[in-house]
Amino acid sequence: MDVVIERCAGLDVHKKTVTACVRTPSRGGGERGRRVRTFTTTNPGLEGLREWLVSCGVTHVAMESTGVYWRPVWAVLEGDFDLLLVNARHVKHVPGRKTDVKDSEWIAQLLECGLLKGSFVPPPAIRDLRDLTRLRKSLIRDRSRQVNRVAKVLELANIKPGSVVSDIMGKTGRAVLDAMIEGEEDPWVLAGLARGTLRCKRDKLAEVISGLIRDHHRFLLQRHLRLIDELSGQIEELDDRIEGVTRPLNAALLLLESVPGVGRRSAEAILAEIGDDMSKFPTPGDFASWARVCPGNHESAGKRKSARTGKGNAWLRDALSQVAWAAARVRGSYYRGLYFRHKARGGPKRAIVVVQHALLVAIWHMLSRGTLHEDLGQDHFRAHDRDRTKRHLLQRLRKIGVEVKVIESAA
Repeated sequence: MDVVIERCAGLDVHKKTVTACVRTPSRGGGERGRRVRTFTTTNPGLEGLREWLVSCGVTHVAMESTGVYWRPVWAVLEGDFDLLLVNARHVKHVPGRKTDVKDSEWIAQLLECGLLKGSFVPPPAIRDLRDLTRLRKSLIRDRSRQVNRVAKVLELANIKPGSVVSDIMGKTGRAVLDAMIEGEEDPWVLAGLARGTLRCKRDKLAEVISGLIRDHHRFLLQRHLRLIDELSGQIEELDDRIEGVTRPLNAALLLLESVPGVGRRSAEAILAEIGDDMSKFPTPGDFASWARVCPGNHESAGKRKSARTGKGNAWLRDALSQVAWAAARVRGSYYRGLYFRHKARGGPKRAIVVVQHALLVAIWHMLSRGTLHEDLGQDHFRAHDRDRTKRHLLQRLRKIGVEVKVIESAA
């Protein structure tokens, strides 16, 4: 194959070591030069790797995306070379020849021939925001688990506030739980702690919180509530930190928040995964393909096989899923019409993926042009399918033996 890059390097990254293979031009028309060295992944070791690559005149470096081990290597080399982060599935070596040296040689050989396609790696500011939003999401999940454990302990004590109170960690639910932990057992006294609209349901509340609570249950509830309070405090600290980090990106956040179903947290989570620069994705189709929110393409012998969307960025998919369900519930929105249009064909799960794809396409255009979201409305498809609907209804009438004369109205 033709050589596209004269001086390049392939890195095989591990936890403790990184093996580098440098490919250089041949001398006298012979075989291209090859130099291999192994470095430690400590900061001095990576600095030595960088200096060695500079001394060899390397311009392009490729490495596999191995967990999080590639990130410190990327951070040290960023700015001095054209870096490519490649999917490990795309650079599988010949079976039976698996060593670190062979892997680095193979990556370098693919790179010099221009056969590697780099993965999307956002700039440092977006990567920092991504770490914060992912940590916040993990803490929110941990908090939800603790709330579920509180509900389980209450069930063990035959106390069922969830049948009356929608949120057992709301003001009323938390006041009742704190009183139970303090030793209060009178259901009418506990029901008297109701606030807001629950005051009208004191009789029902007294009935469902009259249980068999013991000191054992109080001990468990106290520990779970402490964990919930600790996690809630950490989530609030992360919210403040994220707010400070996203101030330079406020314009992009305002664009995202104009989309139906997108709140502040969802906008921050989406922006942390995709960044605000859409020039990395030439078309909205490329953007949706990178996120794996589009049909797969698998055809062989003239037969089209499974068209599953594939595995993409799990954090982005999670945020898009929440936004898509929220957008599908917004009355009069284009996404609501799109959801019900496809739900009738392929079911709710497939329909929500279609909504996710439409959201990504809209986000690409908004961030590329710097414009707010313009909703087409739920009646968009009704007007779009007017002619097809007319033909369908006329055909059904003819099948039952009815001939009609069509007169177009002025409207």
